[in-house]
Amino acid sequence: MQLPILPQNNVTVATPGIDPMIDPETGKPRGRYAVVSLGCPKNLVDTEQMLGRLDADGYRMVDSVDGADFVVVNTCGFIDSARDESMAAIDEMLALKRDGKLRNVVVTGCLAERQQDKLLQARPDIDALVGVFGRNDIVSVVDELYSGLQEQRTIFKPAAVNPLSDAMRSAVTPRHFAYLKISEGCDRLCTFCAIPKMRGKHFSKPIEQIIDEAKRLGDSGVREVVIVAQDTTYYGMDRYGEPRLNQLLKELDKIESIDWIRLMYFYPMYIDNALIDTLASAKRIVPYIDMPLQHASDKMLKRMARKTTRALQTDIVQKLRSRIDSLVMRTTMITGFPGETEEDFVELMDFVKESRFENLGVFIYSIEEDTPAARLPNRVDPEVAARRRDDLMELQQQIAFDWNDSRVGGIEEVLIDAEMPEQEGVFIGRTRSEAPDVDGLIYVSQVDPDSPVEIGQIRPCEIVASQGYDLVAAAT
Repeated sequence: MQLPILPQNNVTVATPGIDPMIDPETGKPRGRYAVVSLGCPKNLVDTEQMLGRLDADGYRMVDSVDGADFVVVNTCGFIDSARDESMAAIDEMLALKRDGKLRNVVVTGCLAERQQDKLLQARPDIDALVGVFGRNDIVSVVDELYSGLQEQRTIFKPAAVNPLSDAMRSAVTPRHFAYLKISEGCDRLCTFCAIPKMRGKHFSKPIEQIIDEAKRLGDSGVREVVIVAQDTTYYGMDRYGEPRLNQLLKELDKIESIDWIRLMYFYPMYIDNALIDTLASAKRIVPYIDMPLQHASDKMLKRMARKTTRALQTDIVQKLRSRIDSLVMRTTMITGFPGETEEDFVELMDFVKESRFENLGVFIYSIEEDTPAARLPNRVDPEVAARRRDDLMELQQQIAFDWNDSRVGGIEEVLIDAEMPEQEGVFIGRTRSEAPDVDGLIYVSQVDPDSPVEIGQIRPCEIVASQGYDLVAAAT
């Protein structure tokens, strides 16, 4: 079940009446628009920036099934399934356009950046194509469409020398939590990954800029800030000549208007004792780390160019767990990478069994054109890769279910995200142990009518039952 927000895998669109509004000050037509935002939280931040600029220029976003003149589809190009989903969303919007229900379809984001002219050749009725680093030009793109000029259908810019500001945001997440991007791009050249080709080299925002953005979020009512980047622990290397995540987190932890700070994309490199000490002693940084590891066989890690080993990964997981109270860890793994043998997969299973990650996702290897892995020999049969994924998830399922069972009877603070549809007095929330949209949910019942549960509250709750990956709780 997903939270009621617009990011990954959740499409909200509107079909129109084509009836553009007129800006009374400028006389320029201003229309209503809908958005389809796909992909990761980093892409969602880009969506919010584009919406902020459109809203500031007089365009108005609608979230119902009618009323939009144009749609912005912010795409993901990461793996096959994500590209398929993006293409399906584009095709759905183009069908509405052909039926006269939408005036324009604007495609943005990673798939646009990656395929560029190929995408226009395949879908010539796309009105405009905007790459990752052209996001701040979204208003001029839409203005041209409304004026009928259409002098330039594509905007692609090189990766920015300085990071783009994320201060002009129109939030599509619930107002009590938000993603905060601390850097863009990636310098890791993992052989399976095309992100550097889409997002460019790593560049970090200045600490002062991030703190300002975080304070703005806190002052606007955001209670949980989720830190995202392509590579969180690498933060600051380009700007300061050394990793500065530790310093950044110390400053973020001082912001009193924020209750929870959550860390995602926390790679194992550049984790030192000082950083662990900060995580262990922080007031607002929740004991939750998302650390994508991808595999545990040394041979596979080398072929993936991960620059780590199983021993190093085991050491860092044990060190983090021993020094951070009640730490919850999430990771992702890949099965079916070229050359993966049964012995390699057994190593992966053993590592997951001993590490007991509370949350774990598994991807089947997807061939990404123009990446080194696409040229590797010894491809794994897709059925074998799928079987290995299923076996790994079966192992992980029992680990996750056992962990949830152990939580029954305890009291945990729950951030209330939404009301449960058609169930009065029941709400959906998350504890410190669950990140938005990717982990389990807490179903909270309001027990005392004189102490109402409200969206955005952080509410102590008794965990009364487990339901697989989810929990049932009663508000105290």
